[in-house]
Amino acid sequence: MLVKACLNGARRRTDHPGVPVTPEELAAAGRAVVAAGAGAIHMHPRGDDGAESLDGSAIDPAVAALRAAVDVPFGVSTGAWFLPDPADRLAAIATWTERPDFASVNIHEPGALDIAEALLAEGVGVEAGLWHGEAAALLVDSGLASRCTRILLEPLMQDLDDALAAVADMEAALGDVAPGVPRLLHGYQATAWAVVDFAIERGYDTRIGMEDTVTLPDGALAADNAELVRTALARVG
Repeated sequence: MLVKACLNGARRRTDHPGVPVTPEELAAAGRAVVAAGAGAIHMHPRGDDGAESLDGSAIDPAVAALRAAVDVPFGVSTGAWFLPDPADRLAAIATWTERPDFASVNIHEPGALDIAEALLAEGVGVEAGLWHGEAAALLVDSGLASRCTRILLEPLMQDLDDALAAVADMEAALGDVAPGVPRLLHGYQATAWAVVDFAIERGYDTRIGMEDTVTLPDGALAADNAELVRTALARVG
């Protein structure tokens, strides 16, 4: 199974001193997680002001640095919190000159299907991010699923029973659509490790890293993203 490393997300150095922010730090973290066994990487590049950004001025240096550092596929987020207006997100994506291998698109967000089509037209793979059953149904109805690089099951709930119920809803809505497209399941914070274990049981790919948690299963603070990846792979057995 594939373990994808998520290097930073919305976290800042105040969350953990090892959170990579600059392109050089992302590249170093990328090398470390690949050495630890990660088969793909997800990151959130930042602008000069330190904020997550979709603009080419942030995406291009991060992509170029990671491209030179690792030999596994990597991608970025296109979440609506960057730019709430879908037209602004499309305009930002159009400024990219260094393209990642894939980008995650939260299917329930306004304009998501247009953004997915724009990415595919530029040769950027799409990871379809699903947060609940309604998003899974929308993906099926769109006809996009079979064209995706990966389908992400991403329950946000902090109660494990609620998170697994959301997974069941997504699975039911997806049914057997796009059987050739890998599915990846991960949780966040309180559910991160339990959902990793559930993904292993279900035969899904999974993801771990400082976007999801900064702690190990025993509650101890992880040294870095690479330690989180090594720990997840050790649980695969």
